[in-house]
Amino acid sequence: MDRNFAHAATDIVIRNYTDSDWSSIWPIFHEVVAARDTYVYDPEWTSEQARNVWVEAPPGHTVVACEGSRLLGTAKMGPNRPGPASHIATASFMVASDARGRGVGRALGEYVLSWTREQGYAAMQFNAVVESNLAAVKLWQALGFQIIGTVPEAFEHARLGRVGLHIMYKRL
Repeated sequence: MDRNFAHAATDIVIRNYTDSDWSSIWPIFHEVVAARDTYVYDPEWTSEQARNVWVEAPPGHTVVACEGSRLLGTAKMGPNRPGPASHIATASFMVASDARGRGVGRALGEYVLSWTREQGYAAMQFNAVVESNLAAVKLWQALGFQIIGTVPEAFEHARLGRVGLHIMYKRL
């Protein structure tokens, strides 16, 4: 399911991930994770380790957000857990630092919500939204997610020390 989203003066195209996209995703992934302020992934991972975690196998799905030939961000989505819990979806998002504030995250979020509905998921859960990541918390709340709990001091933030991880939920 490819979707076109228009935002402000630019067109953001969301399309399926292809193997040739990894060389553009890796710098974004590495920058986001190395900052140690939004993701629980290991900043020491190699490109191959990161790809093994980021690129989803079916029934999951990975997409990229592009403006022309430039990759601006990426998202992965699929079941939160297997088996009896597989009716609840989860997703993760990354946007290039120089593309933030332009609607890329919102476009990816809207795409993911549409995809999960089409796949028949009952709800979506984010397991670890860093509470100090105010832009993400605000976006997910604007898209209808609620904070249903916070694990105190569960994330070692590079500047703030230990901060909480929100669990966010939206019934579809």
